[in-house]
Amino acid sequence: MDRLTPTRHPGCSPSGWQRWRELVFLHWPYPPEVVRRVVPRGLELDLHDGVAYVGIVAFAMEGVRPRPLPEALSFTFLETNVRTYVHLRGRAPGVYFFSLDAASWLAVTAARIGWGLPYFHSRMRSERSGVDFGYEFERLSAPRPRFRARWQIGDALGPAAPDTLEHFLVERYLLHVERRGRLYTGQVHHPPYPLRAAQLLELDEQLIAAAGIPAPNGPPPLVHYADGVDVEIFDLALS
Repeated sequence: MDRLTPTRHPGCSPSGWQRWRELVFLHWPYPPEVVRRVVPRGLELDLHDGVAYVGIVAFAMEGVRPRPLPEALSFTFLETNVRTYVHLRGRAPGVYFFSLDAASWLAVTAARIGWGLPYFHSRMRSERSGVDFGYEFERLSAPRPRFRARWQIGDALGPAAPDTLEHFLVERYLLHVERRGRLYTGQVHHPPYPLRAAQLLELDEQLIAAAGIPAPNGPPPLVHYADGVDVEIFDLALS
């Protein structure tokens, strides 16, 4: 499967811009049949060595704005998403989101209306002290799942190399969403993530179970961290 073409700029003008900062990626392996039942039938699971992965990505969104809006009127807020990896019959490897939580009611409303994404409004907080990070939130709608994590970052690792598990998990530039029974694909563009080593110190999460997937009960998740990337956003198109 071609995993490099989606990383390249599509050659058209973006519809908006964002800056993603202080990202932590947590990933758990799952049997494909467990994840398959909560993914739309038109999408196929993207597996690595026969294994499906479910991820939680927590980060800060800065400078969020559509094309007509000046930088001075952009939004900044925390966001956390729960996701897995899919493709369209052997092409367009991308992300399928089970949920996205944001600390901005306006951003949640705009994303639900404009993109049809499963956004939820949440009360969120993050803190940093040197190389130590803390992040927590509670969704403001039932069943009000919570997330709390602490991690510590280490040495710079640089961009993930193609054909590695790290590249498979973090270098994703396409998203797929089902709206009114039809599949749409969106694209983002940014430089490769400048990855750093990271160690998870504490985790209490209820988001995966809230997505209809059994909560992880095995080894700790794989952890990756990136200081951030500047992102161009492109419109959805029918898949």
